[in-house]
Amino acid sequence: MTGTPGYLATEWLSSVITEKVDVYSFGIVLLEMLCGRKNFDRSQPEESRHLLSVLQKCWEQGMLLNMVDKYSEDMQTRGSEVVEMMKVASWCLQYDYTKRPSMSMVVKVLEGVMKVESSLDYNFTDPRQQIIAVEHDKDMTPLLASVLSGPR
Repeated sequence: MTGTPGYLATEWLSSVITEKVDVYSFGIVLLEMLCGRKNFDRSQPEESRHLLSVLQKCWEQGMLLNMVDKYSEDMQTRGSEVVEMMKVASWCLQYDYTKRPSMSMVVKVLEGVMKVESSLDYNFTDPRQQIIAVEHDKDMTPLLASVLSGPR
């Protein structure tokens, strides 16, 4: 398994790999752009470090506008459009990969030809996957920096 932690779809843990893993990664990048922050940000308070947790909480409270990049005047003035794009990102981030759109469907939504699925699940983590992830982390041996950076 290779990839950047935080951008890998949950199904990587179960070795069920489909074209939908790229859709998940796209959803993370889109959400980061809309919110003006990283997927995982250690500078945030602990309850706000994971962008998907913040998205889930804001969705439950009906406050998606609070997630819009506060440093981008353009994002702030187009808040309702940004929220619609957050829904696109959320569709791409469904933990059940069968509920994610294909990239061609995402393109159709961006072109205005199609609408985002209306019955989205804003619980982005499958409890079974969280248990697997914890067990998987216990088995991992930290690699030396020289191994991680590769040949020079």
